[in-house]
Amino acid sequence: MNAPDIRSVLSELVILSLRNPRAAAQQIIGWRLDRNVLWTALALAAAVNTLIFSVSLVLQPTPGMPAFFTSPLAMFVLLTGVLVITTHGLFWTGRALGGDGNLGDILALVVFLQVLRIIAQVAIFLLMYISPGVSVLASLATGIIGLWILVNFIAAAFDFTGLGKAIGVLLIAIAAVVLGMSLLLSIVGIAAQGVLLDV
Repeated sequence: MNAPDIRSVLSELVILSLRNPRAAAQQIIGWRLDRNVLWTALALAAAVNTLIFSVSLVLQPTPGMPAFFTSPLAMFVLLTGVLVITTHGLFWTGRALGGDGNLGDILALVVFLQVLRIIAQVAIFLLMYISPGVSVLASLATGIIGLWILVNFIAAAFDFTGLGKAIGVLLIAIAAVVLGMSLLLSIVGIAAQGVLLDV
C-alpha cells in the first residue's frame, strides 16, 4: 500500500470513528496486525506524544512544573508505562466481565486511539496560536468525543451488546491506571531527580 493509500485509509477510518466507532473498531481488529508491530507502534506513539509535550513546554513554559515532566526520557517512560498499563487493564477487566476479546484486539484499538490523540493534539496546538478560546473548547470537545469512541471500542472488542459493561470496564481500568501511574510517577520522579543531581 503506497503513501496516498495509507492517508486515504486513515482519513476514512478517522471519519468512521466519529460516525460509527463500533464499525471502525471492527475494521481495525479485522486487520489482525502482528502483536510485535503493535507494541512497536505503541512505543512510537508514546515518543510522538512526548515530542509534542516537550515542544509545548519549550514554547509555553509552565512555572512550578515537576522536574520529571521537563525530562523527555522520563516523560517517554511514563507515557509508555501508562499505555501498557491501560492496555492490560482494559483487557483483563473486559475478560473478567465476560468479554471475548483478546489482548491483540485491545492493543490495536489503543494504538489507533493514540493516532487520533496525536492528530487532535496537533490541531489544538495550532489553534492555541490562532484562537486560544477556541482551542480550549476544542480540547474539551476532544476529551468527550475521545471517551465516547473509547467506550464503543471497548464494547466492540469484547462483543458487548450494550455500553453498560464497556463503561464498567473503563472505570475499573481507570482505577488500575491511577494505581499504576502512582507507582510510575514515584519511580520516574526519583530517577529524574537523580539525573538532575548528577548534572
